[in-house]
Amino acid sequence: WVIMSYLVVISSLLLIYGRLGDMLGHKKVYVTGFVVFTLASALCGAAPTLPALIAFRVVQALGAGMMMAIGPAIVAAVFPPRERGRALGLIGSTVASALALGPAIGGVLSDHFGWRAVFYINLPIGIIAIAAASIIIRKSAETKRQKFDFAGAGTAFFGQLTLLLTLSHGQSWGWASPRVLLLFLVTAVLITGFIFIEKRVPDPMVDLTLFRNRLFSMANLAALFNFMAQFSVIFLMPFYFEKVRHLDPSYAGLILSASPLVILLVAPVSGYLSDRMGSRLLSSLGMSLITLSLFLLSRLGVSTPYIPIALSLALMGLGVGLFQSPNSNAIMGSVPRQRLGIASGMLASMRNIGMVMGVAISGAVF
Repeated sequence: WVIMSYLVVISSLLLIYGRLGDMLGHKKVYVTGFVVFTLASALCGAAPTLPALIAFRVVQALGAGMMMAIGPAIVAAVFPPRERGRALGLIGSTVASALALGPAIGGVLSDHFGWRAVFYINLPIGIIAIAAASIIIRKSAETKRQKFDFAGAGTAFFGQLTLLLTLSHGQSWGWASPRVLLLFLVTAVLITGFIFIEKRVPDPMVDLTLFRNRLFSMANLAALFNFMAQFSVIFLMPFYFEKVRHLDPSYAGLILSASPLVILLVAPVSGYLSDRMGSRLLSSLGMSLITLSLFLLSRLGVSTPYIPIALSLALMGLGVGLFQSPNSNAIMGSVPRQRLGIASGMLASMRNIGMVMGVAISGAVF
């Protein structure tokens, strides 16, 4: 629950934060998120009990969700269309760097200074980021006064919450258990209610007419599948290294870093290319390479040499790097300027729901 409470709360709030960004201004929501995240990190580090740590992780997720939902919208608003892909590619490269370095740094901190240091390290980083964001990020253009759609926000939040809880715990509870079936039913009712509300309120939380744009709807669906594929690998490969190959964690981590390191190099290049040649060819090629990587990884045995394994993971990174920047560019470029926040929130939701679905489905198959 230290991990799950954070992921579920973030995922359930991303659409709401995207809408608030469009209404109140992207900078205001983004900087507020950094302040909440930093203060909550201090509380997590000082948590006296496990229940307190879980509660403070929920608060930390409230702030992290604001940053995650609004970041791409700020970039898309600042950069002209001819440079947007390159900028979004740099974001993808930064995320890949964190995926490669974060676990290693966290391991060093916890080994030498205890688990609380993993949270306290966020304090100087957060303070610097808050100051930089306050000075550098420009305020969004003023939007006309709108009412916040509380009914839509509530059904969206609880609909995603029940979906993610079901996917996260379906394996342990049993996919055919009454609890899981009831939660699936509740999810369906809430999502149906959300669509019903959004079609009738004057200022909906999510403008459903955006989904009439095939590029927007299909690019978001592709992003969902992309993250499902990624996190199937991220979830299953450590079991393979630990239970089948009996590798030390440090050596296994070195092999697993092949994928994010390739993303780090490829994402800015694919973003740059998408500004010049469009997104369709690059993102389709990226998904094709991911498919080939998954096939190669499915052939692993008890004595497969480590170099082919690393190359298969690097191929996954190449596919992800080619796909994500052009795909994000397509999504952010397919909506009007006043809807950048909700487009950014939708993209982040697809990422987080895809992560949870990838773990749930691959765990069930495994």
